[in-house]
Amino acid sequence: MYLNGIGTATPPARYTKAQCWEALQRSPWYPRLDSRSIALVRLILRGDNGIEARRLALDDLDQVFTIDPDTLHRRFSSHAPELAAQAGRHALQDAGLSVHDVDAVIVSTCTGYLCPGLSGYVAQRLGLRRDLQAYDLVGQGCAAALPNMALARALLASDSCRHALSVCVEVSSSAMYLDDDPGVLVSACLFGDGAGAAVLSREPLADRRPIRWVATESLLEAEHRDALRFEQRSGMLRNILTRQVPSLAAEAAHQVLNRMLRSAQLAPSDISTWILHAGGRDVLSALQQRLELDTRQLRYSAEMLREFGNLSSAFIYFVLQAALTDQASSGPWWLCSFGAGFACHGALLQVD
Repeated sequence: MYLNGIGTATPPARYTKAQCWEALQRSPWYPRLDSRSIALVRLILRGDNGIEARRLALDDLDQVFTIDPDTLHRRFSSHAPELAAQAGRHALQDAGLSVHDVDAVIVSTCTGYLCPGLSGYVAQRLGLRRDLQAYDLVGQGCAAALPNMALARALLASDSCRHALSVCVEVSSSAMYLDDDPGVLVSACLFGDGAGAAVLSREPLADRRPIRWVATESLLEAEHRDALRFEQRSGMLRNILTRQVPSLAAEAAHQVLNRMLRSAQLAPSDISTWILHAGGRDVLSALQQRLELDTRQLRYSAEMLREFGNLSSAFIYFVLQAALTDQASSGPWWLCSFGAGFACHGALLQVD
């Protein structure tokens, strides 16, 4: 399988953490939070949390504090299809392919639910063929990008298609929840809205930098599923984010990477470019320490986190796009995503 195009999309509105702090102070939620919660949010939004800005599907920040099931569902159903289609369109343009070349579309999300799923909305907006294969994946959280691409790889290997469009879209502002739980508050300060897409093909395209998917590894630690997940409360998604997550992510990524390196007969020093889901500043720091990397090796993840926040499943496409735009060094590239499950996935790419 070859990656022949990459595309991303975000809502137009950019909000800094300073603006978020000001909006919280004037919101009706501010007096409902206890003093410990206020101190935590102040620390995150006024200190260095690794994030400077986020894109949110809101006309103004005051809207984020209208938290009820109907409002949040409308936000998801209005913005998720359009963001997904925009990212897909950009990926096809990057690959130089027509919408008629797409044989399969796979769409992942965890921040909302539609039936029929988002794949049909994307197909309609892009004008994809009626005889294409369409798949919707849900419930994989931040880890979803690599399972999505792995399904595309299986479809391509089965000779049932030549080009597949992989899409991950998250409208995190439609999964907003506030209470005095520290994990809930940290989540509200971390996540942004956006979509990423990749064109995956059986063969490389002419005049493109060859990017070959070599192999993948996965790890599922179901005993830790309660460390990071959504729950339903009052008809809304509420994010469970525990203090275990940075160490769980770092250890899982270390195990997946080591298995892959042994299989490919490579050493960590052979990896020329690191494409890692960041999660947040503490997660990125834990990854750096456990994988024994320096800050330069994590620069693409850190840059995307600072400008866009945690985009959940879409984040890895932004990091990959940043590395390709920067003409990062050729050689083996390592992609890693992790999240709800607790699951971790890694992919080895050969980039010439």
